Amino acid sequence: MSGDQPYAGHDGTVVLLLTLAGLVATPWLLVRGVRLLVRAGAARTATAALRSAAALAWAAAAGMYTWGVLHLVLFDDQDRSRACNTAVGDRRLTGYDPSFIPLHFGCRTGDGHTVEAVIPSYINPAVTVLGVCALALTLAGFATARRKEEIS
Repeated sequence: MSGDQPYAGHDGTVVLLLTLAGLVATPWLLVRGVRLLVRAGAARTATAALRSAAALAWAAAAGMYTWGVLHLVLFDDQDRSRACNTAVGDRRLTGYDPSFIPLHFGCRTGDGHTVEAVIPSYINPAVTVLGVCALALTLAGFATARRKEEIS
């Protein structure tokens, strides 16, 4: 963000693309995870169980991030301004501090502090935990599959 546009928010095109990607990826990953879970129940292999758990964790992480992005879609400029004015209280609002990673919409005050508004506080911790779990499950699934190939 440049100094000549202190009240610039998130780029609308990127918000729209992230929303659409999340609304497509989340159900797709969820259906894939459930299908793999059903197969894992029949096959009863560690690789199948890890793959299904990883897909479900990725679905949860994508869904949580998309939920956060939807807050940006649903808040117009007036709603953002009201949310910032409420969040900063008596302090003077000097601009916005938007970010996609981590997802946040900060309100800068005259004393140099940034106060979070618009994005719920649970979004980033939840996305982080779910993403780490999904990555760990994915890597464990690859390791299990590779070990199975080496044995065969």
